[in-house]
Amino acid sequence: MAYIARHMEQKVLDLSKTFSALLITGPRQAGKTTMLKELAAREGIGRGYVSLDDLNVRDMAKNDPKLFLQLHQPPVIIDEVQYAPELFTYIKIHVDEHHMPGAFWLTGSQIYRLMRGVQESLAGRVALLHLSPLSQREIAGAPPKPFVVDFDALLAESKAMPPVSVPEMYERIWKGCMPGLLSGQQSERDIFYSSYISTYIERDVRELSGTIDALKFNRFVTAAAARCSQLVNYTALAEDADIDIQTAKSWLNILETLGIVFLLHPYSNNVLKRTIRTPKLYFYDTGLVCYLTRWSSAEVAESGAMSGALLENFTVSELMKSYQNTGLSPYLYFYRDRDAKEIDVILEGNGKLYPLEIKKTATPDRRLVRTFDVIEKSPLERGTGAVLCMAQEFSAFDRENLIVPVWMI
Repeated sequence: MAYIARHMEQKVLDLSKTFSALLITGPRQAGKTTMLKELAAREGIGRGYVSLDDLNVRDMAKNDPKLFLQLHQPPVIIDEVQYAPELFTYIKIHVDEHHMPGAFWLTGSQIYRLMRGVQESLAGRVALLHLSPLSQREIAGAPPKPFVVDFDALLAESKAMPPVSVPEMYERIWKGCMPGLLSGQQSERDIFYSSYISTYIERDVRELSGTIDALKFNRFVTAAAARCSQLVNYTALAEDADIDIQTAKSWLNILETLGIVFLLHPYSNNVLKRTIRTPKLYFYDTGLVCYLTRWSSAEVAESGAMSGALLENFTVSELMKSYQNTGLSPYLYFYRDRDAKEIDVILEGNGKLYPLEIKKTATPDRRLVRTFDVIEKSPLERGTGAVLCMAQEFSAFDRENLIVPVWMI
């Protein structure tokens, strides 16, 4: 079983030199613990490890956090720390007394629950990072780099990255990006995803929402997967799963809390008043989407009705990961107004808006960039735009509108 190096490794080490506590959130099986154990081995300082998945350990952490920290003294990795928020106050006391950089490496897979505890007890004392499943750059061994729409940077990048064919791209989309599968630890994709849903997702949902009907929840997750890259429609999700709308909202919120899905919110401002307000739904792992929606192979996924939605989901999740993996906040939005004008992704940065269109074509049409003009009404300057597509090489319509292969993200 080969360890796949993560782009976040250097960021963890750098932050550990200045922060006493580091919290890495992200979905289960994304590789948080594996990465930290790998870094701890390289440190060679005898960093301890303890997991609150162990019920006996969890019981002590909740009921006698002071004794727990005497037994598990820093430097230490504490896994699944969300199970004992009682620890946060005692970690704060230790941090304030000892000022020991890198003392606590914490992980958690229930993001928003963790944030509440951290903001109350460890504000200003903890560095926060989010680790998603593997990005295609990590899998390919390419260096970490947030995606920017810059002609010269992308031209240089295109010469360093090997091109990927359409069938190879859909193989990536179908196979997914979970480290357990791609490192060779697990070889049976279907068994991996089946147990992932029943072992982790269902169990965590029960802990967050009480009792659930496992069959209805499975139908709900499948309905959400079938609607990836679309506007969130709670009514349709509720009907598919035979639940009420409030439960549908609660369950989608939980999937977001667990780092399984994320919502892309519409870009709007005082000038662009005709924009819609409903967010779009994406999964961090397209392999899970393909498993839930029953695409039996990469070839079938490529030729099927969801091929465009799968490519869009894959592309948007890769954009997100390119920022998260370098410790940056991704300022990603989409645009859609009541006149049916739409831009798949708007990247905000440096006082500019960079419009991106995602298309399953190797030869994009110049007409695809016409919609980009709508954001010129925005107070922010319109930056370089791009069509992200299946082209075999980097190209451009002109200097302001680039043609970027998805494999370059």
